[in-house]
Amino acid sequence: MTANSTSQKPLRLGMVGGGNGAYIGNIHRIAARQDRAWTLVAGAFDVDAARGHAFAISEGLDPARSYDDFKAMIAGESAREDRIDAVAICTPNFTHFPIAKAFLEAGFDVICEKPLTATLEDAVALETLVRNSGRFMGVTYTYSGYPMIHEAKHMVATGQLGKIRTVQVEYPLEWMATAIEMEGNAQAAWRTDPKKNGRGGSIGDIGTHAYHLAGFVSGLKLQSLTADLATFVDGRALDDNAHVMLRYEGGARGLLWSSQVALGSSNGVRLRVFGEKASLTWFQEQPNELVHARLNGRTEIIKRGADDLSEGAKARTRTPPGHPEGYLEAFANLYAGFAEAIRAKREGREPTAIGHDIPTAYDGLKGVAFVEAVVDSSLASDQPWLTPLAV
Repeated sequence: MTANSTSQKPLRLGMVGGGNGAYIGNIHRIAARQDRAWTLVAGAFDVDAARGHAFAISEGLDPARSYDDFKAMIAGESAREDRIDAVAICTPNFTHFPIAKAFLEAGFDVICEKPLTATLEDAVALETLVRNSGRFMGVTYTYSGYPMIHEAKHMVATGQLGKIRTVQVEYPLEWMATAIEMEGNAQAAWRTDPKKNGRGGSIGDIGTHAYHLAGFVSGLKLQSLTADLATFVDGRALDDNAHVMLRYEGGARGLLWSSQVALGSSNGVRLRVFGEKASLTWFQEQPNELVHARLNGRTEIIKRGADDLSEGAKARTRTPPGHPEGYLEAFANLYAGFAEAIRAKREGREPTAIGHDIPTAYDGLKGVAFVEAVVDSSLASDQPWLTPLAV
């Protein structure tokens, strides 16, 4: 299987949330369709059942497979011979746990938005359930779907950078630079509500993406951290800016910055990995290129589509060099990988390249644990970086 084709019958996908006006729901649907690995056949798309049914009809679904809520969906799909193969959960954070738990316990595979849950307790319980049930659970850490991110991972793993010394990752946004949650923006409203979003604001919403990306490419395990969370917009209950110093096992250091108030920044994800022999730089606004700088002063630009790329990068490439691929294709690579992982599990075989190195429930658990540690660190009063200057 390659990222852009499959000869097998599409898997059947259901969706909870993600209805009319939901940005991320549409992204999931586009990604699922792109490789013909999935067909959307059922859903409970809205907390307002009437709106959800209207949306299902607009998407061309059988009205009988449009459900009032996720509980009705589980009951309805469980009774069908052509039941869904997996459900995509595209709802606010605090609902992930009860929805995912119910579907897993009913014997369905799950694809879930990040962060996995709103609390660490729920994340641990959910990851344990996945392991004990034998079900598959994928988590949509989108940036690990880019071909050049897989090439970077391969180059680090094969020693081309030498021992890693420093990892720097950032995810700046400007969309919440003002109190839009108080002006009727529903997406911002739940993201700034601790009861719905969890303890972390920007660090949970986008910082978890940065954390996953740094660990995915570097292969390093985070050992400890020191964090400084800030809330710049008056009246906001959660952080909208985060600076985190990272210490990895083996001695490497790292820096992570996430911000929802960085004017002029639009999903400006950037990763830099520095080793003893070379460094790599990747920037989402030029996602088809990877900058490789060597100790001898030589710097090369590695382009997506090159003949000598790793199998992981090739499996996620659709078009020749010069035809840009971006966010939607990266998201589609996750869905292609999830489909292949599910098929391989059912068939008792190893997945092909597209089904390797995909984010699963354990990655989701690590993300929630990271948020908890960051918030705890920022609240602590004995942090060494708070030592004042003498002059």
